[in-house]
Amino acid sequence: MEATEGETYERKQGVLVIKIAIIGAKGQLGFDLVRAFKDTEHEIVPLTHADIDVTDLRSSVDILRNIQPEAVLNCAAYVRVDDAEEFADKAFAVNALGARNIALICSDLNLILVHISTDYVFDGRKTEPYTEEDTPDPLNVYGNSKLAGEYCIRNILEKYYIIRSSSLFGIAGASGKGGNFVETMIKKARSGEEIKVVDDMVMSPTYTRDAADMIRRILIKELPYGIYHAANTGQCSWYEFARTIFDILGIEADLYPTKTDAMKSKAKRPMYSPLVSMKLKKYGLEMENWEGALRRYLFEKEL
Repeated sequence: MEATEGETYERKQGVLVIKIAIIGAKGQLGFDLVRAFKDTEHEIVPLTHADIDVTDLRSSVDILRNIQPEAVLNCAAYVRVDDAEEFADKAFAVNALGARNIALICSDLNLILVHISTDYVFDGRKTEPYTEEDTPDPLNVYGNSKLAGEYCIRNILEKYYIIRSSSLFGIAGASGKGGNFVETMIKKARSGEEIKVVDDMVMSPTYTRDAADMIRRILIKELPYGIYHAANTGQCSWYEFARTIFDILGIEADLYPTKTDAMKSKAKRPMYSPLVSMKLKKYGLEMENWEGALRRYLFEKEL
């Protein structure tokens, strides 16, 4: 990714050093992206929803023009998968129109865009992990809105990284969902609740700290623009994930497997959506197995 005419990216010892605006800085991934770049030579500008509304193109242009970053990391998203079925306008406003707006701004100001997407752009009919080359086919409104955002970016920009990740858990919790799966399981177990978790839906649990570190590497190593998958390696069902949480913590939980159909969720979800990156392997980059990442998360959150 060489600087083109008019670009003045600074490099120290061959490493890209730039000013970065992080949109959605208080979310699970946004929080860890701030941490990932905080102790580097990059200048970061964390932005929350109170600072910038990606659905408002005019105000967003003014805000980013005033900041004058070289790159924008967009973590803003409507993530309520079931609610999106009823409030599709809200999901598309943030996930599609919002992505389009930020892409237009990045095009106008000649900025690099890093945009976060999801495994839910796939239909889950494969029997092996999805790569960057697989064709998306979303099953629900949320997945369609995220895919629409991807297409907007790809049609508008050349300097973009679309990063798909999966089943995120992080220290900050998901502000839009009120916590994360790990903390929900721990809370239920410690309150003595009966816990039923699906054992027929398989994914790649991903620690946001690991995803954030990989995103930082992709950007500063100036990998070729395009779509990348950034998820912890390996796969498990949600039931296996819950069981592993309790095993690591030594919690005797009243845990039982159930089937997805029994949950009667509004949104249809992919039954199999682990992600793998064939592209990152080409550059010697790979994320840790999800079990090791989970152990680190459980240890680090207690520090």
